[in-house]
Amino acid sequence: MSVLIVTGTGTEIGKTVTTAAVAAAALARGRSVAVLKPAQTGVTADEPGDVAEVRRLAGPVTGVELARFPEPLAPATAARRAGLTPVHPDEIGRTARKLAAEHDLVLVEGAGGLLVPFDESGATLADAARLLDAPLLVVAPAGLGTLNATALTAEALRSRGLRCRGVVIGSWPGDPDLAARCNLADFPRAAGAPLLGALPERAAALSPAGFRAAAAGWLAPELGGTWDAGRFGAAQG
Repeated sequence: MSVLIVTGTGTEIGKTVTTAAVAAAALARGRSVAVLKPAQTGVTADEPGDVAEVRRLAGPVTGVELARFPEPLAPATAARRAGLTPVHPDEIGRTARKLAAEHDLVLVEGAGGLLVPFDESGATLADAARLLDAPLLVVAPAGLGTLNATALTAEALRSRGLRCRGVVIGSWPGDPDLAARCNLADFPRAAGAPLLGALPERAAALSPAGFRAAAAGWLAPELGGTWDAGRFGAAQG
């Protein structure tokens, strides 16, 4: 079963575009891909959500969204305020397993960070990962403060017996400052896992064709790409 869970050190840091890049790289290699969004928040019923954005950028993936809540809040809070049924980890696990039986790769994109509550019991994406025995890819911002958030996320994963596949920088600035450049070397130590890619800022603004052509170059071979952390770091000076 090939399931990869995409989480992050926070919100609005590039999880969706990273999910799209991993999906695009897999599709380019002839693999079938499904994207599961357990809880979409902050989007009304008639608006496109994260799954639609992944499909727009990456191409023909199977997209599944388990629940949608209109307010931009943690899934448990958004569900309660909307009077709707929250998403539980066992539902995420069942859906991911079904998709994995029919696809080469299943990408599960979380909401916010690793420990954002999904239901009133306090269940999180980490609980779904444990049920699936699936590794997690951590998406992090590039600049000052990211090492602490990355280390805390990695520590939370280890304390739960979960595997961190690696870290991807969700938005690498066109003109990186000193902190961002230094962080390239420090991410593996903070995460206890390799740095597996860096997506350029405004990657989502590329045309779909341009995004698909470039995606593999933003990701390391472990994610189906050609990106090399050493060469990238040397190029940043």
